[in-house]
Amino acid sequence: MGKLFGTDGIRGVVNAGLDAMLAYKVGLATAQVLRGEEGRKPLVAIGKDTRISSDLLEGALTAGLCSAGADVLHLGVIPTPAVAWVTVDRKADAGVVISASHNPFEHNGIKIFDGQGFKLSDELEGQIEDLILSGAVEQIPLKTHDGIGKVIYADESARNDYIDHLVSTVPAGFSGLRILADCANGASSATAPSLFDRFDGLHCDIINADPDGVNINTNCGSTHLEGLAAMVKAGNYDLGLAFDGDADRFLAVSEEGAPIDGDQIMAACGRYLKEQGALPGNTIVATVMSNIGLHRFLAENGMQAVCTDVGDRNVLERMLKDGYVLGGEQSGHTIFLKHATTGDGQLTALQFLSILKASGHKASELVADCRQYPQVLVNVAVADNAQKQAIMASPALKAAIGSEEKGLASNGRILVRPSGTEALVRVMVEAETEATAQACADRLANLIKTL
Repeated sequence: MGKLFGTDGIRGVVNAGLDAMLAYKVGLATAQVLRGEEGRKPLVAIGKDTRISSDLLEGALTAGLCSAGADVLHLGVIPTPAVAWVTVDRKADAGVVISASHNPFEHNGIKIFDGQGFKLSDELEGQIEDLILSGAVEQIPLKTHDGIGKVIYADESARNDYIDHLVSTVPAGFSGLRILADCANGASSATAPSLFDRFDGLHCDIINADPDGVNINTNCGSTHLEGLAAMVKAGNYDLGLAFDGDADRFLAVSEEGAPIDGDQIMAACGRYLKEQGALPGNTIVATVMSNIGLHRFLAENGMQAVCTDVGDRNVLERMLKDGYVLGGEQSGHTIFLKHATTGDGQLTALQFLSILKASGHKASELVADCRQYPQVLVNVAVADNAQKQAIMASPALKAAIGSEEKGLASNGRILVRPSGTEALVRVMVEAETEATAQACADRLANLIKTL
């Protein structure tokens, strides 16, 4: 078995890589690491999304935690960022989410937050991983008598307190707005109806909030905006909201049915925070995949972006390191560090709605000056990591990239990077037209195939 933790926890197809035995071992190892040398009895909050396999993994994980002497706070179906918030609010030692976010229903995952609501450190993840992969997890002593952990079933107050927190982050209501929210048949199905019902005068209709275990993310939510876009336009809504399966992502659809991506959401929010004097360094943290249109918008409005590698974990680390308050990804993970320790789709939706209402503009007008340049991504298969490294070090590739960049001048951008999880080299090109971007990407991909 290789490395367990990726950039967003442990992921896999259930019973084909991620199974109950592994979840049980993760529970044992997590409890052992949290107990530490003093042998205290930790409290671990557990939440899950609506996948058919989430109950299976939750039961096994709970068994492992309790067997090694940890108590479990059972939260049920609840968004990922809600688990992080409740972990802090209820003074738990850690929070665990069972979810595979935007992936298809057959996938699932285990993600762990620390007691401060941040994703578990690499060091602690490494300790858990080492216990499992070395086999030492088998030697963890199982508790007996009153040393066994117990399960505490949280009442509605935990979810309601989280909703109260979200509501408290916006200064005024949204009277007169008509919105349509797509819950992706996921975790926001348990919170979004109550959340948006808190705002007097806001008309909110909810779709895709009937999970059956296998319909999460299926032709709905933030990964499939087409249906939402058609309904928003046909129903004369002011905005469409789209969450993913665990509600840590948010994308939107304008009144015209046009998608509004994470870059455009950050652009609107960043400009508003700058106007309020609440954007330290007039800086947003983005990733290398953010569109050149975002960078141009920021420059035109007296702001800048610092970029990290792909992954909201990397964005958060940079925000914490340098004191920035807004960051995110084009895919819809947006972090408002003043209000949350992780990306929160419903929190972001409220911030965007608040800015939309205050602006007096239509959604299409609010984001119109953050133009999105056509972006083409070509994946080139390679043999192994060694070949990836050799390709990335190739003088011929560097020369070709330089030549193509010269041709694009300031009207495009090229990013060639090795995949962190697959035997691929990814070629991303942005340009004035899709045809120009495609031709450039194809030339570089064809060169890579010869290296």
